[in-house]
Amino acid sequence: MIHYQIDACDPKAHLFSVTLLLSQPAKNQRLTLPAWIPGSYMVRDFARNLIGLSASTAGHKVGITQLDKQTWQLDCNGTAPVSIKYQVYAFDLSVRSAHLDMTHGFFNGSSVFLAVEGQEQLPHRVSISAPKDSALAHWRLATTLPRSSGEAWGFGEFEAESYDALIDHPVEMGDFTLASFEARGVPHHVVLSGRHRCHMDRLCQDLKAICETQIDMFATPAPFSEYLFMTTVLDNGFGGLEHRSSTALVCSRKDLPLTQDAEVNRDYRVYLSLCSHEYFHSWNVKRIKPKRFLPYELAAESYTRQLWAYEGITSYYDDLLTLRAGRVDVSQYLDMLSETMTRVYRGTGRFKQSLLDSSFNAWTKFYKQDENAQNAIVSYYTKGALFALMLDLVLRRDAGKSLDDVMRLLWQRHGLTAIGTDDDTHQQLVSELLGRDAAELFAWLDNTEDLPLAELLAEFGVRMELRAASGQSDNGGGKPTPLKLSLGAKYKAEGLGVRIQTVAEGGAAHSAGLSAGDLLIAADGLQVNGNFESLLQGFEPGGEITLHWFRRDELMTGSLPLRSAPLDTVSLHLEDESKIKAWLDC
Repeated sequence: MIHYQIDACDPKAHLFSVTLLLSQPAKNQRLTLPAWIPGSYMVRDFARNLIGLSASTAGHKVGITQLDKQTWQLDCNGTAPVSIKYQVYAFDLSVRSAHLDMTHGFFNGSSVFLAVEGQEQLPHRVSISAPKDSALAHWRLATTLPRSSGEAWGFGEFEAESYDALIDHPVEMGDFTLASFEARGVPHHVVLSGRHRCHMDRLCQDLKAICETQIDMFATPAPFSEYLFMTTVLDNGFGGLEHRSSTALVCSRKDLPLTQDAEVNRDYRVYLSLCSHEYFHSWNVKRIKPKRFLPYELAAESYTRQLWAYEGITSYYDDLLTLRAGRVDVSQYLDMLSETMTRVYRGTGRFKQSLLDSSFNAWTKFYKQDENAQNAIVSYYTKGALFALMLDLVLRRDAGKSLDDVMRLLWQRHGLTAIGTDDDTHQQLVSELLGRDAAELFAWLDNTEDLPLAELLAEFGVRMELRAASGQSDNGGGKPTPLKLSLGAKYKAEGLGVRIQTVAEGGAAHSAGLSAGDLLIAADGLQVNGNFESLLQGFEPGGEITLHWFRRDELMTGSLPLRSAPLDTVSLHLEDESKIKAWLDC
């Protein structure tokens, strides 16, 4: 058995200390730390946070040779036990790594536990100690790692069947809020860390409905014996990462319900969809997964063209299942879908990158986006969700089936059997359900044309409207008053003007010569402020106005063409309730 001891040794310095005890090391044993964490497809080089790695045996120092950025070799004979000690700097307030201060501690195993090469399949034991600082004596601990000692929600010892299992159970510690509920007989727990005023009963009520809807969809018992939602609550934050029986989330305080009868407003429904998304991953990517991820190879990039299926399909269902669970109504759902569609339609990158390419290049493009991303790439999350929508509608229209049937077949044939999917698995299953070759549908994965959604939605009683945005805060949906003119750029108000954040290719700002980072200070001889887009509406299309801006410390000038705002915002309108029931019969 591999044994780790981890301590929150210095929260003020953001340091965990780790001791790794090897009872039977191999000769010249190698140790390694993952370069990335499953579910987040970017090399993050967690080893850069390791400090002071040392080893000893029977009180004598053991030599260590570093072989690459994340691999070390011990100068040991393979007969005597070895103790390895190191610290981990933990100050990444995200779901992907580790964070420790006087408010809480959090870590993913991939950030803190060195793997013992050749012994990854052995059982692993972890002792997690309470902080020694008396000011933190009230801290508790939350994780779904199987406990072998200590009281529930306390520190103690935990076990995992393998290294892969060890790093798939994140740990939260601190003075958190805890609530629990059952979904189809399975205990579920909710942990909120950070200051908040969330009405926990209401949150549990809504999560229970979503979880039971998902369990019922797959028509078999849940694939875990308990589940944990752990959320770090911040003033402004958003994110999530799936694990085999838990999820790590980040949200804003405004995303949580404050009363039992609180309205499911946009902020709360976004949080519920995030929870729904990560929970759906319990089936779709944690157990149904590409062959390329069996097993995960965590030393370097692990390329697959299937992320559209694992993130895109999940992104389609995350909102849809909040509707089926009765947490939102049809009108709200159509607004949510409108927002997803708008995120796709506002980027010209959709004409340059296919879904297959987007999946394959997640490592270098999607997860390393810059100010030009909207002009260069398409998201396999959002466009993948639209592709899933297309499949669902075609299956319903042509075969009386649905994407649900595809997911149940995937679960029976791949999730329960641990057989990874090939690049054509989804196409084969859709073909089977349709009773014909689905090649013409799946050809959309490899081109850069807009999907034929307007026509399909119309067959289900929904009209798709492409309109101009009503302003920077318009994310799609509804019936707002559209802008007459558009700057063609996103910006943020500052003291002397507005800071350009992104520039849309082919838009007015592009033609004027503006770039991300520029400080726009004047338009038509007047100082610019946060109301610039509204002031722009005082002009008529045609002609141009003069702009002045600073790029670095240089004053620049250009002419902004007064162009009609582009039709890049989607609103979906229900026009035939009888037809929509064939799709959204909730």
